[in-house]
Amino acid sequence: MRRAYAILLSLCLAVIGALATAGPAAAASQTITNGTQFTDTSGNIVHAHGGGVIKVGSYYYWFGEDRNSDNTFKYVDAYRSTDLKTWEFRNHVLTQSSASELGTAYIERPKVIYNASTGKFVMWMHKENGVDYSEAKAAVAVSDTVDGNYTYQGSFQPLGQYMSRDITTFVDTDGTAYMVSAANENYDLQIYKLTADYTAIDSLVANPWAGGHREAPALFKRNGVYFMLTSGATGWSANQQEYATATSLSGPWTSWSTVGDSTAYNSQTAYVLPVTGTSGTSYLYMGDRWGNSFGGTVNDSRYVWLPLTFPTTTSMSMSWYPEVSVDTAAGTVSGTSATYNTLIARHSSKCADVPSQSLWEAVAISQYTCNSGTNQKWWFKDLGTGYYELMGRGSSLCLQENSSSVTQEDCTGGTTQQWSVVTSGSYVNIKARTSGECLDVSGASTANSAAIITYTCNSGTNQQWTRGT
Repeated sequence: MRRAYAILLSLCLAVIGALATAGPAAAASQTITNGTQFTDTSGNIVHAHGGGVIKVGSYYYWFGEDRNSDNTFKYVDAYRSTDLKTWEFRNHVLTQSSASELGTAYIERPKVIYNASTGKFVMWMHKENGVDYSEAKAAVAVSDTVDGNYTYQGSFQPLGQYMSRDITTFVDTDGTAYMVSAANENYDLQIYKLTADYTAIDSLVANPWAGGHREAPALFKRNGVYFMLTSGATGWSANQQEYATATSLSGPWTSWSTVGDSTAYNSQTAYVLPVTGTSGTSYLYMGDRWGNSFGGTVNDSRYVWLPLTFPTTTSMSMSWYPEVSVDTAAGTVSGTSATYNTLIARHSSKCADVPSQSLWEAVAISQYTCNSGTNQKWWFKDLGTGYYELMGRGSSLCLQENSSSVTQEDCTGGTTQQWSVVTSGSYVNIKARTSGECLDVSGASTANSAAIITYTCNSGTNQQWTRGT
């Protein structure tokens, strides 16, 4: 009996010990919807705009901007995740009370790097006076822990003479750290070597694209080749992303090459994250779809994350996917391919349309002259139950049936956003799961902007649709 008890006690202690030392649960493949706001584990909106990511142990820590309604600085927020989908809020790591000059300021594009020699986490960011962009300074803060309170070190222009706006940081394989920032009213993009403690500028390494008018830099290294990914300087409005490559940060660098579509799928570069696992390393583009570009504020912004692919060692490609699958354990990032259709009403030959290409929730859908806009393109996402979600290409929001309207809303998977497709001769009826009613152009109107609603299914041509390409 004593021996059996001793064995049982030993097993219990082993289990308790294993639980005490166990890290976070191993990550599994996760699907992330693009062009949306994210929420944390408490259900609050994630504010990590213009941000960057650092991996510490099994966790990815994501830092970014959390602003006031007038876009001035409020916090730099820190979140952590093992799978890049489930984000836990950790701390407001930098606040207005961290330093007097942060009481009214713009703080943009915070990036955190770790100095193995000093044991410090160092945050670099772009700092302005909160009124205009005349200061053009870099700023630094440090912490003993990745998600602790960061101690503000001050702001300055690099080497006492260069403007510094959009920035990024990069730690090379030899431990040398660099900061890249837009200078000379964003016409230059300069690469600086940092001091050994990562808290100051050591020297100017290169200004390879003088006069190029680029901003929003993201720097990463793949198979010995450095990639610099940037946007054009068009304020909050999205534009064509371009990249250059080199085998040395001091150059020579190639000229710019385009990647993605003409607006980077309505986003701007924030960061490129290497995701390393058992199958190798993949590279995740992290972009912001700025709320200011569609009539909101920074805190209304959405996230666009896409896999980067590399046809050759010195070339890069980026395509649109409505969903991205990330497996941090395997180190794989892939996109969900989708076919988008227009919905053309038989009676009017007009398309189901999101008015004014709006990205806002609760916008009522109407019909409008077909024009190939992304606000007239819909992904019929098969739910495997005989029903579909109809997700807009432009907004990444889903069609939802309401009592008197059909609107676009955040995709929830709810039955009010589920539709069946019923063939009717050469046309289809789109039937709402909740009410059983059909998608209908109100009053059989042929006018632009006529409301699209649901109505008792009948043989009317205003309920008959063609799925165009």
